[in-house]
Amino acid sequence: MRALPPWLTEPLWDQFAALLPERPVYHPDHPLGCHRRRIGDRIIFDKMLQLLRFGCSYEAIADATCSATTIRSRRDEWIRLGVLARLKQLAQESYDRIVGLVLDQIAVDGAITKAPGGGEAAGRSPVDRGKQGLKRSGMTDGYGIPLGRVLAGANRHDSPLLAPTLDRLESLGPLPDTITVHLDAGYDSDTTRALLSERGLHGRIAHKGEKAPIQASRRWHVERTHTWQNAFHRLARCYERHVTVIDAFFDLADTIITVRSLIRRSWTTHRWDERPNRRP
Repeated sequence: MRALPPWLTEPLWDQFAALLPERPVYHPDHPLGCHRRRIGDRIIFDKMLQLLRFGCSYEAIADATCSATTIRSRRDEWIRLGVLARLKQLAQESYDRIVGLVLDQIAVDGAITKAPGGGEAAGRSPVDRGKQGLKRSGMTDGYGIPLGRVLAGANRHDSPLLAPTLDRLESLGPLPDTITVHLDAGYDSDTTRALLSERGLHGRIAHKGEKAPIQASRRWHVERTHTWQNAFHRLARCYERHVTVIDAFFDLADTIITVRSLIRRSWTTHRWDERPNRRP
């Protein structure tokens, strides 16, 4: 079953394959000089997309082409090599070069999702009868392109996660002289304002007790990005137990969101060989 349309899968795979190191088809240390052929990276990559999109288990997605153990081992290999994180970085750089990241307007907010399997980053969820949950403090640019995240237990408040989330800005290179950070009323405190002032950032924070539509500020971009991320069922209901694996799936999801936005926004201004016939 196809997890993504070809106009999105193919450019993702082309760039991903370019980041992979060369591997022999057969294991060179086998005493007889032969062994089972190495499972193709493209097969595992497609399985990873299916895992991310549909949220199924490794055993359910395994078939005659590869086993669940092979998917897990290749996933861990790619995490050690940093391929998924590098893929996300390249997607951001391409988007910034072609369309342009709106870095003078930043939005930060937290989102709580289910984590039935518990794990290193899980905690008691205050909105799900104390069941295990995961909170992500996400940051986006002024359009909604994901820039980074911090994972924590669902029982953590948004405000203490703001500083480590803003630290993700350091990896983006040169930044505008003036940056406005849009926050909801959960961040309305003197501590938050002092934190923003120390970093030379301007804050636009909703006030507690005052009702205001989300459209009144540019905070709705991060809310939309949380919705985009929750469309990947492995993130909305996370059974992974290790933070490194969860981050890897988030990197893959953020890459898909960035490349999809890049193709949609450049469809009317650029031409390329694999350009979709209609605007996606």
